[in-house]
Amino acid sequence: MAMLALATAVFVVAGLVKGVIGLGLPTIAVGLLSLFMTPALAASWMLVPSLLTNVWQVAAGPNLWPLTRRLATLLAGLVAGTWLGSGIITGASAGHASVALGLVLILYAGLGLSPLRPRVPARAEPFLSPVVGLITGVVSAGTGIFVMPSVPYLQALGLEKDDLVQALGITFLVATVALGLGLFSEGVLAGGTALISLAMLAPALLGMAIGQAIRSRISPAAFRTWFMIGLMLLGAHLAVKPLL
Repeated sequence: MAMLALATAVFVVAGLVKGVIGLGLPTIAVGLLSLFMTPALAASWMLVPSLLTNVWQVAAGPNLWPLTRRLATLLAGLVAGTWLGSGIITGASAGHASVALGLVLILYAGLGLSPLRPRVPARAEPFLSPVVGLITGVVSAGTGIFVMPSVPYLQALGLEKDDLVQALGITFLVATVALGLGLFSEGVLAGGTALISLAMLAPALLGMAIGQAIRSRISPAAFRTWFMIGLMLLGAHLAVKPLL
């Protein structure tokens, strides 16, 4: 019961972050849950909230099919990378998953805090998209999160705000399904685990509603800065803890 209570609180926080800045639910959920369970189990508990909140995010945007066509090779690479990396988070290398997760969080937060805002030229997109998707898939299979390098890459495409939010939702939706299939094939996503993941949907949606309610009362940019600082500290803890 104590574990479920902690997880419920984690998903409220993760949903709140997503409600304020439009992303971060899987990253926060897996990162915080990994403090007291394996990254593989944390990723399994995250699946249903991530899946359904991203369906919501995808459906709310105006350009679903044009964006899906544009991102098709990235999405194909993501699925392929997840398949290639299937078993990393649960196999012989599972003991290193927490360290890898911590390092990915540090890198992601560092880029988020950096003033660098790179742009991807249109002519490079057909070549870069499948590579970015492939790398994201392998990272997702090994750590349970799928923000690197997909999020910085999508931000570098120069999409309009609404299109960027929808593109992130499409990418995360496909990544969640691919990760879920990988965890199922490894026997991690059993019936009991799936039910717990479903139960975590309610606190995640509650957190999102709270986040959306307070979004107009705070600066999303300032909130995002503190979010990235928090992610960096969490990543450092996860990376160092197994080594001590």
